[in-house]
Amino acid sequence: MKTIYNSIREEVIKHSKVKNSVLGNVDEWKRSHYIILSEIIKDELSESEEMKGGKKFEIGNTISHVTLQRFFENDYQDKTHNDLRFLKTLDKICIFLGYKDLNAYIQFIKEKKQENDSDDQAFLKQMVYDYCATVFEFYKKFPNHETELFKPLVFDDSPFLERASQFSRELCERDFQLVTKNNRSNFEVFDIHIVTDEPDKKILESQEFWNLLFKVGESGEEHFVNQLNTQIYFIKKIDNIWKIWDNYNPDAGRLNKKIE
Repeated sequence: MKTIYNSIREEVIKHSKVKNSVLGNVDEWKRSHYIILSEIIKDELSESEEMKGGKKFEIGNTISHVTLQRFFENDYQDKTHNDLRFLKTLDKICIFLGYKDLNAYIQFIKEKKQENDSDDQAFLKQMVYDYCATVFEFYKKFPNHETELFKPLVFDDSPFLERASQFSRELCERDFQLVTKNNRSNFEVFDIHIVTDEPDKKILESQEFWNLLFKVGESGEEHFVNQLNTQIYFIKKIDNIWKIWDNYNPDAGRLNKKIE
């Protein structure tokens, strides 16, 4: 519930009637400011559709400045929401914010969090798809070694990029070229799911099928890559930017070993 309390406080501060009052120009509220806030809330509640009928008599349409100051300055514990007077205060503040009551506000926050979580998961999964598509484009440019293609998706100083760069450079030096005519080379990514979900670190697991045909320079020597494997992506947030930091691929460097 602490996060709900904090969210309510933030929304009160951002409310247009509060921002456009003297309170919007004050960094730290004192007793006199809570008196002003109490009047703003009272005026808004008196016009609220939610307060018409019996609800006005059930919970009242005023909040004292003392109660508001206590709500904004105290660090409430979970046991607080067993206090009926406190719940009525929260109901009134939530009605002031434009919600039916406290429960409606809590439901709104839950749905918003679910939407954000869903968006985050979609973003992370798309990152894996984009990375695999970039790898395919990277192969198509062989024997040019254009690792800058990975810059939007992989951290420059990551161990992953260093390993991938080493394996691919060896193939470029041998004049490997990807054959794409008649769809001779292709890939598929499926069944991506999040294994670890932390604020600054995510671990994703994917199933990937790679079917690649390389020809070597003028000799035309052919090398096939045909593999289905599970890959693990370690994604980090650094300086508020999400990118791939590392990857576990059991078949990494397989082609390099094959031609040694």
